[in-house]
Amino acid sequence: MHLPWLDPRDDSQPFPPHERALTEPDGLLAAGGNLSPRRLLRAYRIGIFPWYSPGQPILWWSPDPRLVLFPESVNLSRSLRKTLKKGLFTVTADTAFAAVIAACAAPRGEDSGTWITAEMNRAYVRLHQLGHSHSIETWYEGELVGGLYGVAVGRVFYGESMFCIMSDASKVALAALAAQLWRWQFTLIDCQVHTEHLTRMGAVEIPRATFLQLLERYCILPGRDGFWRLDDDLVTDLLTPATLP
Repeated sequence: MHLPWLDPRDDSQPFPPHERALTEPDGLLAAGGNLSPRRLLRAYRIGIFPWYSPGQPILWWSPDPRLVLFPESVNLSRSLRKTLKKGLFTVTADTAFAAVIAACAAPRGEDSGTWITAEMNRAYVRLHQLGHSHSIETWYEGELVGGLYGVAVGRVFYGESMFCIMSDASKVALAALAAQLWRWQFTLIDCQVHTEHLTRMGAVEIPRATFLQLLERYCILPGRDGFWRLDDDLVTDLLTPATLP
């Protein structure tokens, strides 16, 4: 099947219809284009995201089914609740975006590669500077030990990547994000594709058609522009289960 090619000089060129996405590999929709803020925001608004390896052209994806997490449905395991109760971590938002994306791009274990290329890094840092992409940071004794980043459009948060160098640090970041988004009346966290880590946290798979309907409803609502800050009582009370959704 021929894969549609996007002109890198025209970031207003429409994406192909979702129905044209391949089933193998699942969701591959188009190639080419660029990572300008306009192109990226247009893509996320309609449920498409970039993912590619170094040396490849930019590849655009719309998988079916789609993994999502509803903020009010985040699942805190017994062990994670114990971690929260210990009060080991401090959680912040948008205080170390560049450090979070760099940590997400770092090689993990025996895998020496990364899909977060220098081009991707620059693109999302630019989105952050414009107030569209955000990070959640988990700190232990002043050291960044976990976090995540993603893009917000309306009242939908599109998660991109997370990391941890200390047990449960990324889970704490996700729990804090879900709690804050719930307070801000966000309705959806896009997790893209299935992972055991996220399903244990409460993420579920839904049909692509259902996902796109949710985007139509919630991306048009007013969101949270500019740099984010977690509620003061959320930061201090995150360890108390009653404050979580």
